[in-house]
Amino acid sequence: MPPTETLFLESTTRITKDPIHSFMDFQVWDFPGQIDFFDPTFDFDNIFGEHGALIWVLDAQDEYLEALSKLHATIIQLQRNYPMINIEVFIHKVDGLSDDYKIDTQRDIVQRTQDELSDAGFDNVQISYHLTSIYDHSIFEAFSKVIQKLIPQLGTLENLLNVLCSNSGIEKAFLFDVLSKIYIATDSSPVDVQSYEICSDYIDVIVDISEIYGYSRSPNRQLIDASQPPQSAGPLSNGEEETSPEASSIIRLQNGMVLYLREINKYLALICLMRKESIEKQGLVDYNVQVFQNALEKVFEMRGA
Repeated sequence: MPPTETLFLESTTRITKDPIHSFMDFQVWDFPGQIDFFDPTFDFDNIFGEHGALIWVLDAQDEYLEALSKLHATIIQLQRNYPMINIEVFIHKVDGLSDDYKIDTQRDIVQRTQDELSDAGFDNVQISYHLTSIYDHSIFEAFSKVIQKLIPQLGTLENLLNVLCSNSGIEKAFLFDVLSKIYIATDSSPVDVQSYEICSDYIDVIVDISEIYGYSRSPNRQLIDASQPPQSAGPLSNGEEETSPEASSIIRLQNGMVLYLREINKYLALICLMRKESIEKQGLVDYNVQVFQNALEKVFEMRGA
C-alpha cells in the first residue's frame, strides 16, 4: 500500500503468518514486540526450527535499548540452537533522521550488540544491518538482500547475469520478482541506489499500463508489451489455453541511457540498464536474453528434479 496509508494501520497484537506466493513460496511470521517467545508457553523449536532468516526491526526514532536487549537474548538463543539462521537487523524509520544521526545510530547499535555477544562468549556472529524506510526504496533493497541469502542458486544466477552483461553491453541487470519488487539477483557490479530505484519504478509503470490495457493471463498481475498496441483476447475453442510470447519493453531516458525489460515467466522480469549505443544492436541483445532465459529455466528445472 502507499506509505501514507500505513498511518492508519493498527499495531500488531498477535503472531500472524502471511504466505507469499511469488517466485519463492515462503511465509512471513510477524511477531509483536511485546511477546516474549522464550516463555515456556511458546514452542521455541516450532517457531525457529524451519526458518531461514530472522528480521529484527528497531525503531530508529524511538528509544530502542529495551528492544535491543531482547534482540541480544534472541541471538544468543539462536546461536545455541539454530546457528544457521540468518540474522538481519532493520534500523527502521530513518527517513526522519539526518545522515550523521543515521550513522551514529547504526554505529551505536552495532557496538552494543558486539559487546553483549562478546560478553556471552559469541565473538563471530554474522549479523547484517540495514537502514530502512517505507518512504524510499531502502526497504525493498533490504528485503532483496535477505531473500537472496535464501536462494541456493544465487551464485549461478549472478554468473549468468555477468555473462549476459559482458556480451550485450549492459551496464546493470536485475532479475526482479514482479509482485514484490524484490530483486532476487543482480550482476556482480556494485548496486547503485538510483539504478535500482528507476528499475523498480519501471515495473510499476508497466504493471499499471497492463492493468488498463492488458488482457487476463493468470490470477497474478502480469506484464504486457508496453511498446506494442494492446491485444484483445478472442474466444478459444477445443479446450485451448491462451498463450502469448513474453512481454518486452524499452524506454529511452533523457540522459542517453536505455531501460530494457523482458518478462522471463509469470513471476520474474529481467530489467537492464544500458547505453543507447548498445540497444542499437537490439537483435543481439534479444538473442542473448533468450539464451539467458533458457539457461535460467534449466537451473530451476535441476532444482525441481
